[in-house]
Amino acid sequence: MVETKGITKSFGSLQVLKGINLSIREKDIVAVIGPSGAGKTTLLQIIGVLDRPDAGTLSVRGTEPFKLPEKERAAFRNKHIGFVFQFHQLLPEFTALENVMIPALIANRRYEEAEKKSKELLDFLRLSDRMKHKPSELSGGEKQRVAVARALINNPSVILADEPSGSLDTKNKEELHALFFDLRKEMGQTFVIVTHDEHLATLADRIIHMKDGIITV
Repeated sequence: MVETKGITKSFGSLQVLKGINLSIREKDIVAVIGPSGAGKTTLLQIIGVLDRPDAGTLSVRGTEPFKLPEKERAAFRNKHIGFVFQFHQLLPEFTALENVMIPALIANRRYEEAEKKSKELLDFLRLSDRMKHKPSELSGGEKQRVAVARALINNPSVILADEPSGSLDTKNKEELHALFFDLRKEMGQTFVIVTHDEHLATLADRIIHMKDGIITV
């Protein structure tokens, strides 16, 4: 469902990715682990169509997004890729509900439809009583669940998570990890998760080990 072939990426004289071949099946939960500087986040950004590789190909559901014109590529990313970041990156001036709605509105879905779907997701994530709260009024775990709802709003092909539990305490980490598996079960969701959390990695269907810009296992 997601496939990379021969992906390379350099920043100046530093080659960060050195020919990455990776295949991710639908409904997989894949953990990507490795030391800092291994190229994990750079690979995630390329799979997420946020950064272009120097060489190699990326295919998502049979489409090669880097062959699309810029506007179509942005629309493809909005529809097919969901993102969850370590520090949630919610917009502080908007409520939880509004933050979740934004990607749907960017995709030109009707306001009423976007609002209805956002409320359903927040209810599923046990946030129905927090919809009107702004990020400053939410706990760390609540903010991260809002970020997950935002990632889900357009029914993406894959959710990419970069250290999603890195800023959470033990209880919220465990709840977030369980949530990923609930979403796979209930919604058939696919996840690629960059993490240093060994417990989360052991729960995944597959572990991808990276070191010095290559996949080692």
